[in-house]
Amino acid sequence: LLDSLLQEMMEVDTSATDWPGRWSNISKILERRGPLTPPSFQPSSELLPFLLENIRVLVVGAGGLGCELLKNLAMMGFRNITVIDMDTIDLSNLNRQFLFRQKDVGRSKAETAAEFINTRIPLCRVTPHNCKIQDFDEDFYRGFHLVVCGLDSVVARRWINGMLLSLLEWDEDTGELDKSTIVPLVDGGTEGFKGNVRVIYPGVNACIDCTLDLFPPQINFPLCTIAHTPRLPEHCVEYSRVLLWPKEKPFGEEINIDGDDPQHISWIYEKARERADQFGIPGVTYRLTQGVVKHIIPAVASTNAVIAAACTTEVFKVVTSCCNPLNNYMVFNDSDGIYTYVYEQDRNPDCLACSKVPQKLELLPTSKLQDLLDHLVNSPVFQMKAPGVTTSIGGKNKTLYMQTPVSIEEATRKNLKLTLAELGLVDGCQLVVADTTSPAAVVFELKFKTD
Repeated sequence: LLDSLLQEMMEVDTSATDWPGRWSNISKILERRGPLTPPSFQPSSELLPFLLENIRVLVVGAGGLGCELLKNLAMMGFRNITVIDMDTIDLSNLNRQFLFRQKDVGRSKAETAAEFINTRIPLCRVTPHNCKIQDFDEDFYRGFHLVVCGLDSVVARRWINGMLLSLLEWDEDTGELDKSTIVPLVDGGTEGFKGNVRVIYPGVNACIDCTLDLFPPQINFPLCTIAHTPRLPEHCVEYSRVLLWPKEKPFGEEINIDGDDPQHISWIYEKARERADQFGIPGVTYRLTQGVVKHIIPAVASTNAVIAAACTTEVFKVVTSCCNPLNNYMVFNDSDGIYTYVYEQDRNPDCLACSKVPQKLELLPTSKLQDLLDHLVNSPVFQMKAPGVTTSIGGKNKTLYMQTPVSIEEATRKNLKLTLAELGLVDGCQLVVADTTSPAAVVFELKFKTD
């Protein structure tokens, strides 16, 4: 009954046009000055039509934060919106992701959210893409005036950050950044009752990689505990994910775990239950399994609403220049009262993504290739996920190690136990590292340390 009532409420006349006074509140901001407008702002009646018809915004993520972002942007007059999300709707999403109904469980989040907004808000055009952000090239991302993220993944944030940095162009004579190639990024994130918003101008102020230390570290369990003395339900899930999956390969040789595939999660869940029953450990549920595999942090609807409102306000400010945007990081906490604080994050002069400074790796000649990869993964500076390394020896390209595809991984696995010297690497040689955290490979200069 509730679903049918909600469906009736959202049905509108799709042939409707703008009615008198629909955008009067927005017009008041754009057609006159105020106490907070910067000197560069030129009020004009032409700004509203430009906002309504010309501005193209990309929303990355259609989950708890993404639903709020889409609703806010559409109701503020942004009509050309594109949304990307590879996830499908789960029953547990419905308590906060209000664009979805019980009948939508199992459907694409991006497509369902776009359908709801397009139906509910006249003249709004949301284009959905049910896929990975990595499925699009530079030309796709260059087609937007601004990108706003509502992600729960640090890896995806870093990839988008790297993509927007790759769009930048510099004047060959002066070396100055061409400002017309900048696609601003407004990024929001929530963790329980805490949240943050940041405004990033790629190549101008601090990017995502400049402040990797701000992200909470991922919780990792010791392998010996997982394998021999599990005590928590999470240990049973990790046992299934880390040890059983590579051993049993339930869906084929080259199939990696996909946290968004219900069949994969179900398999891990069943194996985790068997492990938990064996050791008398209660608490293994499907939802817990999904949370461990995808590193899901419990979400609070009110926090999503606050952070999305702040993000949308910043999008409006960046696009219209009616007010100076956030400079450049805001933290929010309402776990005990309400606390907010704004400060400017400084650029990291040695940032892996935006510094344009050659990166150096300092290791001993006797260090093994596995040590090098472990350093790239565990270093707070790099925080890579699955690095692959190639180099040039004697004028010929050589793949030292790649995790995918399986055939190359098997062929290069023997190199992991060899020292850098045994691999033919010398002091000052270049290593090209590819990783899922960036759309572009990173070039390192190898420097050998002395004992």
